[in-house]
Amino acid sequence: MANTRGPFMDVVKTIDAAREALSKARGGSRKVGLVPTMGALHPGHLSLIKRAREECKVTVVSVFVNPAQFGVDEDLDTYPRDTAKDAELCKAEGANILFMPEPAEMYPSGYATYVLQERYTDPFEGELRTGHFHGVCTICCKLFNIVRPDVAYFGQKDYQQTVVVRRMAADLNIPVEIRVSPIVRESDGLAMSSRNSYLSPTEREQATVLYRALTAAKELFEEGERSGRALFAAMRAVFDKTPQARLDYAAVANPETLRELARVESKAVLLVACRIGRTHLIDNMLLTVP
Repeated sequence: MANTRGPFMDVVKTIDAAREALSKARGGSRKVGLVPTMGALHPGHLSLIKRAREECKVTVVSVFVNPAQFGVDEDLDTYPRDTAKDAELCKAEGANILFMPEPAEMYPSGYATYVLQERYTDPFEGELRTGHFHGVCTICCKLFNIVRPDVAYFGQKDYQQTVVVRRMAADLNIPVEIRVSPIVRESDGLAMSSRNSYLSPTEREQATVLYRALTAAKELFEEGERSGRALFAAMRAVFDKTPQARLDYAAVANPETLRELARVESKAVLLVACRIGRTHLIDNMLLTVP
């Protein structure tokens, strides 16, 4: 099933060029995998590209810092960008096509259509970042229509995003399978993220509070605790000991609906987010009753 790693990779910047490259690469019915990214690639992204390459005949990576998912006070202008390095990493990992459009290509003059999703986008990141998931749904829908992948690969770190995108694809009858890969972490547990580059050395040390909070709740769960309130309290207690990290939210939720749970009967997802300095960080951990 895997495609063959080779020295050649098509780098395209327009939708027409992407479709032409895909038409040649697909070769009839070859399975296409898409890895949507905003660039500043790190080992978490590379794990998705590797999985796509192993499971599909054609691997497409998109690098696009999507302005539609940034709020007015967010970091669109300062978001880390290194297109040359991203291209090198994609080529080394064996991607077949790298799609790197400019904003005007994806949102040309007169653009007026956005994808609005309800319910799944309301809590957590949606509450903190007004309009964020409208931008996410819109760009994913556009990429799915441009690339027409059989499979799209996302990382578990952006857990709510994976739920939102899977629901959108199902609701809009987009024939794509959404596959989610585990979080790739640093040696001290911090989830890899492009925004980690914003952290000062002191802030980087403080950022481990997310993983420590999740681990505290998971350990309590493994000891037999099933109360959502108790698991939340375990996470909150860790943040109380790290006042430099401002807790945005912590929750014990249903992994499919994102509704908060009073009690964990079978499965749950622990969701946590905080702000350290000016940097917004998120993390999560899945729980399953034995």
